[in-house]
Amino acid sequence: MKIAVVGATGMVGTEMLKVLDEYQVEVSELIPVASEKSVGKTLSFRGKAYPIVSMQTAVDMQPNIAIFSAGGSTSLEWAPKFAEKGCTVVDNSSAWRMDPDKKLIVPEINGDLLTKEDKIIANPNCSTIQLVMCLAPLHEKYGVKRVIVSTYQSVSGTGKAAIDQMNGERAGENVEKVYPYDIDMNCLPHCDSFTENGYTKEEMKLTNETKKIVDPNINVSATAVRVPVSGGHSEAVNIEFERKPDLAEIRKILHETEGVVVQDNPDTNTYPMPKYAKGKNEVFVGRIREDFTNPNTVNMWIVADNLRKGAATNAVQIAKYLMEKELV
Repeated sequence: MKIAVVGATGMVGTEMLKVLDEYQVEVSELIPVASEKSVGKTLSFRGKAYPIVSMQTAVDMQPNIAIFSAGGSTSLEWAPKFAEKGCTVVDNSSAWRMDPDKKLIVPEINGDLLTKEDKIIANPNCSTIQLVMCLAPLHEKYGVKRVIVSTYQSVSGTGKAAIDQMNGERAGENVEKVYPYDIDMNCLPHCDSFTENGYTKEEMKLTNETKKIVDPNINVSATAVRVPVSGGHSEAVNIEFERKPDLAEIRKILHETEGVVVQDNPDTNTYPMPKYAKGKNEVFVGRIREDFTNPNTVNMWIVADNLRKGAATNAVQIAKYLMEKELV
């Protein structure tokens, strides 16, 4: 099983290599792909050194699966070239997510939609993945009507330059800014660029991707905020259901959902936090309580490592699912 990792030296690509190993994915040959300046260098995986190659070289090597984390424009240009060679592409960018001909997959929720014919598969946005991991099983039981979500997103979602900005500001250094303002000791209600309706692209991803993955009839209104945290996204979520929910049943459903960990005991100050989600592959949920201002409505707090389940882990899980179901 020849697996290419496109963007192998980046933050997400590095996590993909770790997750491939942790999930014991069969890799007979790794094909690490990075920018031209990295071509010719080597990268270690499972104790073996692999040369970093260019895009065209990787295409010519005809991998079975290519996991992309290299930006939307790169994916638009190169994913079809890999697919033409019979390779199945799992793409982590936003390039293909809302393409009606491409499937947007969270394996625990809708992996069963995948077929051998799917040659380009989209990985959802990081904040969407952790949201739908909790929404989907509850929707089956109670019918989700409307969701109001406020995100608290780490700077690692922007990339290494954003982490450097935050750490530099914290150290009192004069640093190059990725954001329009300081991020240390600050919160920016500004994730991605603003659109014509006043929402940011990140906020609209939460709306559009949730509809595509779970149900087009679910209404989602989001406010996405960048916070001075190095890793892990958090979400305050208000969910209105069609039918009256039971809190004990909600906890039971989430507890039994693969990939979800319930941390919900106010008596012992037990609740999810990005500090403890970092480096983990699960989605953590707590602060589950009724919204006493609105019938059939519940509040909860959802946390996940955005580089793991929000990106690398979900992509690797898709690849592993394809292999286990013999779809590649």
